[in-house]
Amino acid sequence: MGQRSENIAILLLFVLIFYGCTPTDQPDKKAFELFKEGRFSDARKQISLIFQKNPEKKQAGEFEILLARMDRIELDFSKTEPEIKQELQQYFPELKKEKLENWENSGKLEMRRIDGEKRYFRNAVPNLFRVDSLARQAKISKDGETVDPLDVFCLENTAKLVECFQKGVLPEELTHQFQIDFTITLKPDAVPAGETVKCWMPFPRESLPRQKNVKLLSANSGNYHLAENSALQRSLYMEKKVIAGQPTVFNFSAEFETQPEWIQLSPEIIQPYVTSSDLYKTHTAERPPHIDFSEEIKILAEEITRGISSPVEKVKAIYYWINDNIPWASALEYSTFENIPEYVLKYRKGDCGMQTLLFMSLARVSGIPCKWQSGWMLHPGGVNLHDWCEVYYEGVGWVPLDQSFGLQNADNKEVNEFYISGIDGYRLIVNDDFSREFDPPKRYFRSEPIDFQRGELEWYGGNIYFDQWSYKMTVTYLNKPEL
Repeated sequence: MGQRSENIAILLLFVLIFYGCTPTDQPDKKAFELFKEGRFSDARKQISLIFQKNPEKKQAGEFEILLARMDRIELDFSKTEPEIKQELQQYFPELKKEKLENWENSGKLEMRRIDGEKRYFRNAVPNLFRVDSLARQAKISKDGETVDPLDVFCLENTAKLVECFQKGVLPEELTHQFQIDFTITLKPDAVPAGETVKCWMPFPRESLPRQKNVKLLSANSGNYHLAENSALQRSLYMEKKVIAGQPTVFNFSAEFETQPEWIQLSPEIIQPYVTSSDLYKTHTAERPPHIDFSEEIKILAEEITRGISSPVEKVKAIYYWINDNIPWASALEYSTFENIPEYVLKYRKGDCGMQTLLFMSLARVSGIPCKWQSGWMLHPGGVNLHDWCEVYYEGVGWVPLDQSFGLQNADNKEVNEFYISGIDGYRLIVNDDFSREFDPPKRYFRSEPIDFQRGELEWYGGNIYFDQWSYKMTVTYLNKPEL
């Protein structure tokens, strides 16, 4: 089987597992049932027995994914009940058992039983304060109200951008120039000495009109491969041999330019969609398992957009609904989810990528073409991973939309709704789609099979997960656009 065929087979198995499908063979089926029951130790024992009887199943892919998923869930749910109670103690000195169980059962305090023990998400308590109004008030009463500096910066920046665009300033006159230095460091002895580690690092795409003039300045290996710009998840690939007792370090530096964009979407410039076009069909289609036109998605989209025919107004209605009903919360690793929008709707929370996938699902099922975009946000003091998307309007083209940046606290409607049809220039675009094959292809199940912002590592023995290495990106602001 060729490498590409292997990757496609693994992806198909990943979809099958995440849709709850299990093998027909009874011993195989038992392993998946044990996993669903939270009996991870028993599931691992069952898989070990399967491998002893059928060694060829080690290469089957389905068990690689299942084993990886259990490991990753345990890393995400790393806190015990005493640790969680201690975190809550300062805000709820007389916390009752019933209250704790109520938060757990509602999903506001993320908990799952693993091998009979309560295990909590590592960010369960901060998330509780984000999604539960009473818990948030208790925190504010003790710690005081806080203002996110990023919110302040974005409000000031977008107000200036709207003013500039309304005065006729061209986007290219507001160009940002950046240098990034990206480093991945593998822990000493995480892989046996002498073995070769393969590394894929996120690299900027030429994504016109908003990102251009991308230049690789340096790489700490003469033997590297830079994927073509046509790669929708673009990477810089390197290989290095492990030296005993030493970290293995991969690094590159690059320069690029970005510019903000803001489109005033007046009804007279929007044309009817050409529904027979490849663009329309591709970008209004399902992409299981995370863009799935389930009954719940169909019903919700119909409720949100009922009586609305304008694409612009449909987009606004969906954006407003998510803004008002789905607060931002720190997320579990995406590779541990069966269906992200389903989770978001059930528990009423999600991070930027989760909110974006929900928006895309609701938009696509409503006949609005949209596509994923992601990379990093580069706002001063707010450099971090980030996901957003683009919406296509016939007669206009692709228009950026950032769901998680939300409606801004401004009386000016253009500023308030800026991120529905605009985006600031503090962005690094790495991905113009999700779950795409790398160049060169990766053999094993990715640490992050959807997005690509931190990087990926593997060796002959398998994938190397995030707990075995660290990443760091340093940003140098080479200019300051005059607004």
